[in-house]
Amino acid sequence: MTAGIHAKVMAYLEDWARDGIIDTHAARIFLRDDTALKVKKPVVFDYLDFSSLADRHAVLLREYDLNRRTAPQMYRDVVPITQAADGGLGIDGDGTPVEWALRMARFPAEAELGAIAARGGLDPALSRALGQAVYDLHRAAEPREADGAVLIDEILDEFGRAFAALRAEGVDIAVDDVLAAMKSELGLRAGLLRSRTEAGFVRRCHGDLHLGNIVVLQGLPVPFDALEFSERLGTCDVLYDLAFLLMDMLYRGHADAANQVLNAYVEQEPRADALTGLAALPLFLAVRATVRAMVAAQQAAGMAAGDEKRAEAAGYIALAERMLQRSGASLAAVGGLSGTGKTTLAQALAPALGRPLGAVHIRSDVERKRLAGVDPLARLPDTAYGPKAADATYAALCARGAACLRAGHPVILDAVFADDDARARVADLARRFDVPFRGIWLEAPETERARRVGSRRNDASDADARVVRMQAALHLGDVDWIRVSTDATLADTVAAARLALLCPPPGGGVS
Repeated sequence: MTAGIHAKVMAYLEDWARDGIIDTHAARIFLRDDTALKVKKPVVFDYLDFSSLADRHAVLLREYDLNRRTAPQMYRDVVPITQAADGGLGIDGDGTPVEWALRMARFPAEAELGAIAARGGLDPALSRALGQAVYDLHRAAEPREADGAVLIDEILDEFGRAFAALRAEGVDIAVDDVLAAMKSELGLRAGLLRSRTEAGFVRRCHGDLHLGNIVVLQGLPVPFDALEFSERLGTCDVLYDLAFLLMDMLYRGHADAANQVLNAYVEQEPRADALTGLAALPLFLAVRATVRAMVAAQQAAGMAAGDEKRAEAAGYIALAERMLQRSGASLAAVGGLSGTGKTTLAQALAPALGRPLGAVHIRSDVERKRLAGVDPLARLPDTAYGPKAADATYAALCARGAACLRAGHPVILDAVFADDDARARVADLARRFDVPFRGIWLEAPETERARRVGSRRNDASDADARVVRMQAALHLGDVDWIRVSTDATLADTVAAARLALLCPPPGGGVS
């Protein structure tokens, strides 16, 4: 197809688009009523070639196929832009196809997750739903045999070439130190990345999973606009795919929400040993931030006054450097009888326990349901709370905690910890990994605890007022953890617990 016919098609669609046009580097999206038509531009870059009509048709079909899996309500079909014998153009007409368009359902701009986040709408419930949605996407994705370490090494090599070319064009971004640091980190994690390939964690993922490519429809986050033009770039470790979203949230100042997304995602992983993959997350976050820095710098090179884009690139490089500066692993535990507010406090503390992403929050109620093979919201019989079941639950809790600590990631465990043995087990876990440990014991009046458990909805805990009465008669032994009353506001409880966590443990390591 000649450039002239393509230009004619673009002019026709501009007239058709009564509600506006969106331009990207490789496509134009035409908006009218409830429909969006996406047409690829006949462009050629280092990483894609849309120069022929056949290429553009094929890539639109791939885009449709990828995105129908996660957003079937948005992606309708791929239709031809046809030319009749008299030269007139039409959408899905009877003439000869002279261009192809991906036909999609429009959504309101305010439903895009980036817009929701900007207006402060990324609350804990939505963040957890987002983590669940990404996990579901990855669980359904096709495993690939590509070496996870090689995939990252290829990207690092591309950084070297790209930033050298930018420097020659006069866009000099201070990137050498972070590139060297990422190379060093890859050397440390290469074996882990290869083992994750063998375990099935390298898959055909979304590839471009940031806040701008997720929309909230009927209250649920829906990923769309997956990377379609390169199977190689779309193939990656699932945590590298997740890292783009987490990095984007950190860059925009939503660290607490990023922690909630991470925890919702990790909670779904059934294999405790898989959590050792968290050791690669700082590298993945740094690489994702550097990708954004590279794109911003390339945009600056093509602008007469690119100072804003240069500053953006520098900001992403600073973030990449921060991602590689981990604060180290630590272990905290929140215990107390049912209704004292353990989970609420643990969720509030987790984002601040270690940067950049905070702590992994592991909850005994969830682990108990996992062992029973039931949904976290399913109610278990009393037999699931006997001594044998309790021992298995604490073992599972500590196994997941151990995997995170092995990865160098901070952990907060959330369980009743009513007896000396349970508290000793978690303290021993900290000793085994030689990490700082703090235990917090929550207290509240029995009447308040009964009120709280009675008001729970959609929660993994099975505790009710009867359990509260039974626990009131328990002999707790010598609870040597830091005691915090929750018979006050949540803000007061969180402040007291944070102060306790900041105090150095007596003797230096474990309390």
